[in-house]
Order: sequence, then structure tokens, then C-alpha cells
Amino acid sequence: MKDQSRRMFCFQCEQTAGGRGCTSVGVCGKDPETSALQDLLIYSLRRLAQVALESRRLGVYDESVGFFACECLFATLTNVNFDPDRIAGYLRGVEAKRRALEERIRSAGGKPPAEGPAGLALAGTKEGLVRQALGYVAENYPEPVSDEYALRSLLTIGLKGVAAYAYHTYKLGKVDDAVFKFIEEALAAPATGKLGVEDLLGLALRCGWANLKAMELLDSANTEAYGHPAPVKVPLGVKKGKAILVSGHDLKDMEELLKQTRGTGIYVYTHGEMLPAHGYPKLKAYPQLYGHYGTAWHNQRREFNSFPGAILMTSNCLLPPLEGYRGNVFTTGPVGAPGVPHISNGDFTPLIKRALELPGFPKDVPGKAIVVGYARNAVLSVAERIVRAVKEGRIRHFFLVGGCDGAKPARSYYTEFVEKTPKDTVVLTLGCGKFRFFDRDLGEVDGIPRLLDMGQCNDAYSAIKVAEELARALNVEVNELPLSLVLSWFEQKAVAILLTLLYLGVRNIRLGPSFPAFLTPNVLKVLSEKYNIMPIRTPEEDLAASLKR
Repeated sequence: MKDQSRRMFCFQCEQTAGGRGCTSVGVCGKDPETSALQDLLIYSLRRLAQVALESRRLGVYDESVGFFACECLFATLTNVNFDPDRIAGYLRGVEAKRRALEERIRSAGGKPPAEGPAGLALAGTKEGLVRQALGYVAENYPEPVSDEYALRSLLTIGLKGVAAYAYHTYKLGKVDDAVFKFIEEALAAPATGKLGVEDLLGLALRCGWANLKAMELLDSANTEAYGHPAPVKVPLGVKKGKAILVSGHDLKDMEELLKQTRGTGIYVYTHGEMLPAHGYPKLKAYPQLYGHYGTAWHNQRREFNSFPGAILMTSNCLLPPLEGYRGNVFTTGPVGAPGVPHISNGDFTPLIKRALELPGFPKDVPGKAIVVGYARNAVLSVAERIVRAVKEGRIRHFFLVGGCDGAKPARSYYTEFVEKTPKDTVVLTLGCGKFRFFDRDLGEVDGIPRLLDMGQCNDAYSAIKVAEELARALNVEVNELPLSLVLSWFEQKAVAILLTLLYLGVRNIRLGPSFPAFLTPNVLKVLSEKYNIMPIRTPEEDLAASLKR
């Protein structure tokens, strides 16, 4: 019997309540109404996907539907959008896109699908949508979770990650329609009710394929727009003067803000996963892009509260702002929080105005500098030296230690692991997981820095290309490289990247700090047997095991 009192159920992030699921309020701060509206949004996207696939069959598809679906999915990621009004707006937008596509289908002599989600009739008001959404939650979460439901969840959660990368790519003018089409197929597939465990596992691996294509295209879009990242020192201190802090992942928003702050006297700082922006030559050319402020997303309430300027959140990693600095925060893209001004047209005038009103930093405060910008071109430019050092025994092993950071104390594992790596090994890192050790000086081995920051989470594509090239140069398979993957996950983009690694056949991944709550023991057993995915243990045990390979 369904629990009619249940107002939410969310288990998509690593820190979900009790390691099982948030049922009263999100650990992230998401309230039940917003959570339920997001669930209803996913269901309505399945409906839109059914109609989109039929429009494709008839040759009357609208590309903007794919982008809008990606933005809607992005808005449901952990720590992206806490604003029920914005989610209700997305629901209305999905309805408008559906109706427009259905008209195209009818004009082409076709008949829009009406079964499954396509038969949903959405309420006309926000209040009605909330009632409808809460009813959906109460009726549609199984107790206990079945293997099929676990795999449907894995697929949907992976799709959210793919959508985030495809969204950023589209903003830079790049499109791979195969990615849009797969997202629509995967959204619509569960509506058939005919998918078993093997079907769903196959779709999850195809999601890894789609994510690889999305990351490859985003890499191309970023490098064509801003140049290939190159190693650069980034100060962790501050400059006297007005200030804007940019967090998230969106380089296009960063570029537009840098254009609009020229000549204003405002210094622009990166926060969180915007740190790699300093490595792109065309962004670094703006003199007001100064340094990096703060660490990972989960520390933002303390760090934002002490930042004396305006703050821009460009993608996921938002925590609902505290009252002390709420008036300084602005959002863009799919990001939202109640009472926080949203910039939807690329005009950052309100943000700049607020930065000029605030005091800024009263004096220069010097700090240490870190080096970023070791993306694939930078690493592969010294590939011959690396290969020679491996063959001659001066580099014994590589560790890729990256992924998402989070607040759990157990994540100190990653700091200890990196600090204890032997001096004849190299650590590659990416994502916000690096903030556990990003400012450590590990020295060099054979003239190569022992800590190489490869960029944002989406720059997993760079790491994959480096691994493939090293394997080719050493005449081995990727799984035979002296390389160990020690990954941390928190949210849905990390899940999409994991699916990509599994799609590529990568084995022996160590994953932590805990396994996903949305996977049943049977599904975990299948993945562990097929790919030897292992939970992290202690740094000493995992280092010893890795170095025996």
C-alpha cells in the first residue's frame, strides 16, 4: 500500500538522508513541494519525449525541444534549483513545447501519442501543480525499491548529467542531435513498461555513450571558443577593490561577465569548479580575472558570507543562501532560489551594479598560488617524456583522484590518499573533489608536477584521452596501464561519468565515500562482478593494492 502521507522521496545524491532517501526535507535544503514539482517535471518530460520521437519519425522535429529538455533536466540536479515558481514555469514550458510539436505532427498527417505519460493533463495553476505533484510522489515510489526501479533511477540520474553537459555545449553553439535523440529515447523508454533488468542495464551503458559524446562536444566547444587550457598560476589571495565571485561551471557566462566588467574597476574571482577558467587563454586575457576565492561548494555559506562583493551562480553547486548574503547573490541558467534575482538574458548590469555598491576588499592580501590548466593538450605535449619516465621506472604509477566533493568527514580519505602517494607517482585530478588537496605541494617527478589539475568534472574527457594515448604509446590496453581510478561522487554528473567509464570497459574503479542509495544489492553485485567496482577502504590499503598491479 502506498504511503499517502509521503511528500517527497529523493535519493539521487550521495548525502541522501540515512543513506536511503530524503522523505521530509532534502539534506540539500530542498523542500517537499519543490522536490515533488521536479519529479512531476521529469514525468512531463517523458511525455514530451514521446511526442518528440513521433515528430522525428515524421520529419517535423524542433531542435529547441532538445535543448529545453536538457535545461529542464539540469534544473532537477542536486543543488541547482530550489525555486518552486521556476519549476512550475518549466512545467508550463514543457506543455507549450508539447502542444507546438503536436500541431506539427497533425500538420504532417500524423497522430500525437496519447498513451502513458502522453495522456497526462497538467493543472493550470502553481497550486494545482503542487497538489498534482505531491499526489504523484505518493503514488509512484515503490516500497521496497526493486531492481528494475533501481536501474530506471540509474538511467534517469545519468541522463541528468548528460543533459547538463549538452546544455553547456548548446549555449556555445554546438549540437549533436544524437545526444538529444538518445535523451528523448531514454526518457520515453520506461513509459512502455516492457523493459527488464537487461534492457535497462543496456540503456544505462548507452547513457555512458551519450555522455561521452556530450563531453567530447563540450571539450571541442570550450577549446574552440577559449583556446586549449595551458598551465597557469592562480593566486589564492585578493586584490584591493570591488569584486565579483563566479561559481558553477558555465564558461559562456564567465565570458559574458568579463566582457561587461571591462573598465569597471571590478576584479572577478572564481569559486568552486570555475577555477579551471583561468587556464583558458582567451578568458585569462581579461586583466580583471584575478584569482580564486574559497574552496568547494559545500563551504559556500561560510565563504560567501565573508565575500565583500556580488556573487554569480552559473550552474549546479548552489546552497540556499543565508540571509546575511542573500542580497548579493544572482543566478543564471537553470539555477534558482526563492528571493534571489535571476538573470535570464545575459545582461549582468544588476550584478555589476550590486558589486559597485558593496565595499569590496579594503587592501591587497597576498596568498599562495596554485597551478591549473593541465588538460589533455598540456599533458600530451609532454607525453614522450612521461612514457620514457614510465619505461625507465622513474614514474611508477598514476592515480586519477577526482570527482565531487561533499561535507561528509569520510571524504578526508581523499586528502590522506593523495598526501600518502609515493614520490615516484603522479596524481591527476578533476572536478571539485580536488579541493580536498588542491593546494598541496607534492613536488615533481622527472620534471613533471606530481599533481596535475585537469579541470572541471566534464574534463573527464581529457583524462580519458590522456589514458588512451598513454595506452597506445605503451602498447597496452587502458586497463593494463599503471593507473588507478579513485573516484568520489556526489551528484548526477558524476554518475553520468561513471556510466561513461563503464561503457568504455574501464575496470577496477574505487568509488566512495559510499555506494549510491538508488542501487539495490543485486544491481551492485552485477556491476561489481562485471567491472570490479570497489568501495574505498583506507588510504593505506588502497594504495598498497593499487601499487601491486
